[in-house]
Amino acid sequence: MANKTDAPLVVRNLCKNYPAFQLKPLSFELEAGKITGFIGRNGAGKTTTINAVLSLIHPDGGEVAFCGLNRQDSAREVMEKIGFVSAGMTFYTRKKLRTITAVTKSFYPGWDDGEYRKYMSAFSLSEEKTPAELSNGMKIKYALALALSHGAELLILDEPTSGLDPVSRDELTEVFLRLRDAGKTVFFSTHITSDLEKCADRILFLQNGELKADAGLNDFRNSWRIAECEGAVPDRLKAAAKGICRIRDGYTVLLPAGEADPGSTREATLEEIMVHLEREEISL
Repeated sequence: MANKTDAPLVVRNLCKNYPAFQLKPLSFELEAGKITGFIGRNGAGKTTTINAVLSLIHPDGGEVAFCGLNRQDSAREVMEKIGFVSAGMTFYTRKKLRTITAVTKSFYPGWDDGEYRKYMSAFSLSEEKTPAELSNGMKIKYALALALSHGAELLILDEPTSGLDPVSRDELTEVFLRLRDAGKTVFFSTHITSDLEKCADRILFLQNGELKADAGLNDFRNSWRIAECEGAVPDRLKAAAKGICRIRDGYTVLLPAGEADPGSTREATLEEIMVHLEREEISL
């Protein structure tokens, strides 16, 4: 890869074509010890990107490197350095966790039983339980314990809080923050943007297979403002609007911060930005 770097993950011009969807050439680089949120609506290409990065699907072009290593040339070293956790992960539902762990650790020469015990205790997990006895949130914590026990430096999380109740989601975001404090790098794909507002340092926004934004969380949010209108939206706001959404008592309008009056607008949440940008073509 040109301009080689030891960053936890470097993606250059990654692309994938399907009959009904195209992941356009995508490039980004993760910063070590930070949480990067990967956002976009369902079908935007987030899971396609992750699957291509992890070689779960074959990309049509582009390059991927982990900590300066090419996955194809250094598969064993790369496997030790990354941990993948997805809400869609499945385990043998009737096998006890200790049995699943024993099989998993056999694939990792660098497995650390001390770390495993530490995380199992921290997550209040019992090896005598089966996955069928765990809540969805506890299954995610178990998958994290496995990943962290083989020394993963980069955690790639695909919709890890999807389907969880608010309390469980809050517990997991706290776990992600503790992992960041311990120097781990987290790549967190989700459409639940409120979770990212609690923990993310940076945002990548994917729309229709194309990377539309790559910025620090605060910079991304501060580049937009929301105007609230009772009744019809004035023409002056329509002209500058990057998205308009109906609310109970009128409309909200997304405006570039440079074109908004601070006195008559307010800060935008991450969710509002994403929703309004997806609704840019709305007509009133």
